[in-house]
Amino acid sequence: MINVDPSKCGATEIKYVNFARLINLCPMKKLSLLLFLIVIAVTTGFSQVITVTPSLPTDENSAEVIFDASQGSGGLAGYTGDIYAHAGVVTSLSTGGWTHVKSDWGVNISACKLTSLGNNKWKLVISPSIREYYNVPSNEVILKLAFVFRSDVQVDGKWLEGKTADGGDIFYDVFPSSLSVSITSPSSKFLFVNLNETIDVTASSLFADSTLLYIGAQKVAGTNTSQLSYTITASAYGQFLVKAIAKTPVALVADSFYYYVRPAITVAELPAGMKDGINYLSETSVLLSLYAPLKYFAYVTGDFNNWLPGESSYMKQTPDGKRYWLQIDGLVPGKEYIYQYMVDGNIYIGDPYAEKVSDPWNDKYIDNTTYPGMIPYPTGKVNGIATVLQTAQQPYTWTSTSFNPPAVTDMVVYELLIRDFSDKHTFQSIIDTLGYLKTLGINTIELMPVNEFEGNLSWGYNPNYYFAVDKYYGPAKDLKRLVDICHQNGIAVVLDVVYNHAFGTSPYVLLYWDAANNRPTAESPFYNPVAKHDYNVGFDMNHQSPDSKNYISRVLKFWLNEYHVDGYRFDLSKGFTQNNTLGDVGKWGQYDATRIAILSAYNDTIAKANPKAVLILEHFADNSEEKVLASKGMLLWGNLNYSYGEAAKGITTSAGDLSWGAYTNRAYTKPNLVTYMESHDEEREMFRSISEGLGAGSYSIKDTATALQRASLNAAFFFTIPGPKMIWQFGERGYDYSINYPSGNSTSRLSNKPPRWDYMNKTARVKLYKDYAKLIYLKKNNPLFQTTDFQMDVSGAIKKIKLSLGSKSGLVVGNFDVISKNVIPGFSRTGTWYEYMSGDSLVVTDLNANLILKAGEYRIFFSEKYIPYGIQSEENEPFSVTVFPNPVHDVCAVSIKFEGSDFCEVIDYNLLGGKTETVFSGKIVSQLNLPWTPRGKGVHILKVRIGKQVVIRKVVVQ
Repeated sequence: MINVDPSKCGATEIKYVNFARLINLCPMKKLSLLLFLIVIAVTTGFSQVITVTPSLPTDENSAEVIFDASQGSGGLAGYTGDIYAHAGVVTSLSTGGWTHVKSDWGVNISACKLTSLGNNKWKLVISPSIREYYNVPSNEVILKLAFVFRSDVQVDGKWLEGKTADGGDIFYDVFPSSLSVSITSPSSKFLFVNLNETIDVTASSLFADSTLLYIGAQKVAGTNTSQLSYTITASAYGQFLVKAIAKTPVALVADSFYYYVRPAITVAELPAGMKDGINYLSETSVLLSLYAPLKYFAYVTGDFNNWLPGESSYMKQTPDGKRYWLQIDGLVPGKEYIYQYMVDGNIYIGDPYAEKVSDPWNDKYIDNTTYPGMIPYPTGKVNGIATVLQTAQQPYTWTSTSFNPPAVTDMVVYELLIRDFSDKHTFQSIIDTLGYLKTLGINTIELMPVNEFEGNLSWGYNPNYYFAVDKYYGPAKDLKRLVDICHQNGIAVVLDVVYNHAFGTSPYVLLYWDAANNRPTAESPFYNPVAKHDYNVGFDMNHQSPDSKNYISRVLKFWLNEYHVDGYRFDLSKGFTQNNTLGDVGKWGQYDATRIAILSAYNDTIAKANPKAVLILEHFADNSEEKVLASKGMLLWGNLNYSYGEAAKGITTSAGDLSWGAYTNRAYTKPNLVTYMESHDEEREMFRSISEGLGAGSYSIKDTATALQRASLNAAFFFTIPGPKMIWQFGERGYDYSINYPSGNSTSRLSNKPPRWDYMNKTARVKLYKDYAKLIYLKKNNPLFQTTDFQMDVSGAIKKIKLSLGSKSGLVVGNFDVISKNVIPGFSRTGTWYEYMSGDSLVVTDLNANLILKAGEYRIFFSEKYIPYGIQSEENEPFSVTVFPNPVHDVCAVSIKFEGSDFCEVIDYNLLGGKTETVFSGKIVSQLNLPWTPRGKGVHILKVRIGKQVVIRKVVVQ
């Protein structure tokens, strides 16, 4: 809509305000020239989802809104309950979203309740006026009504929603109480039509003496009433601007749309060497290729062509009809351009292969600290998620180029959700705390999904763009730097990826979308219309399709090559099948040769790209299938959450049996079972112990200190079972918030959780962290834990693990009961045995002698003395470190005594593991005396390394 203010003579001022574009023009004699200069951006109307009466509502009007639940996203089609409007407005003072919302999400109030009209039609009455209904102050101009329609209650744990076809919010223009005009039909601001097709045009005006209709500069219709109707015949090829003008003797306003008669498509082979997606030809040129079989034509619209389809944006088609491509020249080197594909005239998608997206719904909530200099979304010019290209990008310079990931037998994986690991939720925040993880001793970080997913506050299992890094975690270069620094510190990085399904804003879901049934079409080369198994979320991928296989294979190679990651964890890998088991979960888990073949092919793709990379599967299928996958080199998740949880709580029945945590008990021929006590999916064991723990007399597992000690007991019988292990973040400090925090039920399962770094100021929690570190070091470095000769007796109150490797022996014995027990440990020989955790020794003269273990106590004995690296008790430390005075008020002395000479490094860390300063770096000969003034008050961790030996001191600065 264009408003003309005759008082603005002598100057031309153009203003764009969302869908209503207010343009102030000069004297009427300039009108014919200016009409040629008006450019209205391409937008999609929402009248198919809602109809508003009057069609040109003002803020002084009441309004009647008819919602058609069968249109748009169709999420409420056929719903038989009540429907409510989540209703607000966009005003002249809005900043990035709605305002004056009638009620909080999920709160049912009578003013927002719709009345059913039958046949999927629902009515909402806004009265006595729009301004009064929304309680908008008089100093704000109301520009739009804004809606999301929802069910009155959650269905299967989620709200049913009525939104636009691309999943967006629904908007409708509000007009000023002055001269106005609107083209109410067609609803789209850009139409593709065939030659000689007709277009029915309807325009409505307010306070006008006459209403006129133009095609280009030619007037084709006029009326003295407020309603104008006209039928256009599209008789020529090309692009045409249609304008409706309402006027009075002193002013005029206009609204417009384009129609485009598409000429025949050019058929040409894709130039040699080009791949699907973005091909950078030079600093000023790109070639874009879209794989879109069964589609008829496509355009590239973007910042480089004013977002309008035309001859210059018309993509060529390959002779096989499967691809569309276009070379774009004249780009500014290093400049970011946002673009989209417009397919078959009504489908708008980003590039499925793009490495960066521009999101209208979520980017505005990402601050400049998290993602500096983000290119703004082109509001009003584009529909839904768009993508970004940039020539002349500076490549990342890798400093670690010869990293060797840990052997499978030595792997200690740390599963990490960036969103909840740090309040800053960035890749940089992980870099800043990497010292914490390195001191813990883990050698693999498994990042929960970091490719683009819907929303910001998510676990990431709702993916849409597979090649793009989610900006809520920071720029892509920061992810590369995180991987690089991890490699420098001996830590591998594995990505958690989601290829079972995609969500509704995924470009290949949108490209083949059945709006009537709210699902992918039957012809989709990538996704099934109906899921093949009961645990599917989003839209199930067609795993047998060659197109799906090619797409995912390219994604797998991309992250290995571009980001140097060390492998993948496949989410819901049991879903990688086209065998239909919907309605029969038991059958879904049975042996499936086609699933093995699909996963094996992906494993081969990974191995060819990086022979050192690993593939971890969240599979949970029949053991006969998992054995085959393990024999082919894949690693499989082993969920022991229930058993370890029961054992920690004091349950001494078979519920606390840990036997299934050994790969040998599953008849694997390789140690490829990644056992875990917790993952992102399970209830936290400390929470269970504190909530449900047993007790006897004064001993209560519900007591936090006791529960922490039980967590150490669990860890002792976790890390000492040979094979790779996984920790869920903060298990090492006894994280005791429920997975369902804060509400206590499943509605909060995916909610943000506090990281509680302050726990590292708590003595009992730091002790658990140190116990974990000792056990991890033992698991990684003592050859006994690579043995295949081990026996387990782990089903009752007294649990034992015996390990043998040549002449070396190990014994782990623990009391999982809530009372003291006399235990026959089961030593394999007489003589001296060394207890690892305490450093004590025991002379065994009688193999049947009893050992008294208190409730929750455990011992780890070795036939040879083994000292933990980096976290020794002072009497067993390899060299002497003294800090005096401690606590420190200003300056202190660090005295280091060492037998011999070697390279010495003294580094100060904060409690989060972040490096504060290097106090000393150089050679030590027998002794060093260093004056040191710590930076900042609080607790410091002083780490002294001589050669490969480390001593740590806690320093308090007051």
